[in-house]
Amino acid sequence: MNLKDYIRDIPDFPKPGILFRDITPLLDNPEANKQATLSLIDLAKDLKIDKVIGIESRGFFFGTLIAEKLNAGFVPVRKPNKLPFDILSQEFQLEYGTDRLEIHKDAISKGDRVLVHDDVLATGGTAEAACKLVEELGGEVVQCNFLIELSFLKGRDKLSKYNIGSLINY
Repeated sequence: MNLKDYIRDIPDFPKPGILFRDITPLLDNPEANKQATLSLIDLAKDLKIDKVIGIESRGFFFGTLIAEKLNAGFVPVRKPNKLPFDILSQEFQLEYGTDRLEIHKDAISKGDRVLVHDDVLATGGTAEAACKLVEELGGEVVQCNFLIELSFLKGRDKLSKYNIGSLINY
């Protein structure tokens, strides 16, 4: 099964000049969804993961499934003011401006082996911010994995010190 067949291109979204890779057709197809989930799990199956980070919001779709199959905890990393408990936050650069990610301070314990998951690796800033949060809490990032990698944006360069896995490359 070619998972690219289930990715829809949306031109000029969210702004002119951007080609958005829409994963909703993949999520809507049970077989494609299952294949993507199993392939993402396969990328990390031998890594002894304690926690899986899912980055808001599309990282939640597969992150919880990966965590369940790897017998690991799931930790949501969210945009500002979405988490109800004591948080740690990390600012990161966007194409125009900055944004922030937050995690509960008690979500990662010292020595936890962590997989950071998101749907797309673009410039790498979001994933890098999530990795910094994990490390600040004493965890070890053992893999960053993604459904899609937009390799022309060179996000992998920003994450070069980490093991990176992706299923679909553009």
